[in-house]
Amino acid sequence: MTQHPAVAPSAPTQPALPRSREEGRPRRRRRTLVPYALLAPAVIILLAGLGYPVIWQVITSMQEYGLAQQFGQPPRFVGLDNFARVFADGRLWAVVARSIAFCLFNAVVTVAAGLACALLMRSVTAAVRVTVQVCLLLAWAMPMVAAVTVFRWLFDYRTGVVNWLLTSLEFSGFRQFSWLSTPLTFFLVASLVIIWMSVPFVALSLFAGLTQVPEEIIEAAQIDGASPAQLLHHILLPMVRPVLSIVLLLQIIWDLRVFAQIRLLQDAGAPVAETNLLGNLIYELGIGRQDFGGASAVSLFVLALTMLLSWPYVRSLMKEDAQ
Repeated sequence: MTQHPAVAPSAPTQPALPRSREEGRPRRRRRTLVPYALLAPAVIILLAGLGYPVIWQVITSMQEYGLAQQFGQPPRFVGLDNFARVFADGRLWAVVARSIAFCLFNAVVTVAAGLACALLMRSVTAAVRVTVQVCLLLAWAMPMVAAVTVFRWLFDYRTGVVNWLLTSLEFSGFRQFSWLSTPLTFFLVASLVIIWMSVPFVALSLFAGLTQVPEEIIEAAQIDGASPAQLLHHILLPMVRPVLSIVLLLQIIWDLRVFAQIRLLQDAGAPVAETNLLGNLIYELGIGRQDFGGASAVSLFVLALTMLLSWPYVRSLMKEDAQ
């Protein structure tokens, strides 16, 4: 009798489940309110601390607010007259152009010098690196008034070291030369003060970013024959670009709002009308002329100008977030 091989019973087939329409689609993250709840106290404190002065400035910029109002007379609503009066003055636009040129020059030079210091600290030995960092921290920790006073002594036209050194090197015309009496040399001294005080922050921030660059990538590029310039342009700068962008933005904002350094240098005999920046113009309108309405109008203009200069960086951040 012929025997047929035994055939194992097949498992019962399960009916195919209908595929849902959302299968294959990326799942959306569940939104939780915990991050917003954690951020809420800080946002509320920030709005309370910054919101009140801004609201007060908006209200004051639409009022006639002068010396009489400080002694109890109620302010008179004038609408946009303060803005029209201030913006019609040609001196304002000269100060605006001077302030933008001054802040952009200082910001670019500060970031370039800070990047050079950061690259130097990256390439030297540990002992030299610690020495450079201590020097940078001492320069950064020096009070602003003390720093400006030191530079005023250095550039004093009677006993200044700079004039003595240039005269000793036989440069004609620098005997008792007054650096602070002409606008060009005045802003040269002011730039030296601001750059000297700002380089430590930029250098230490960029050095912290450079320490995060993997050594394997740098070694691979060097093996492939990359020159130091190519290494800087194609590897180091792209990898520290976020840090570089934020320190450049901060420097532009800080240098646009410079006030105390310019004011202290003006007290040494500089021409005030030709060396005023936006912060000094606001001080002159508010404290000098008791025109608080006009000062508030210029303050709001400086706020709008700061936001305009910051917008390219904010837009790039939003694009990176969307990607």
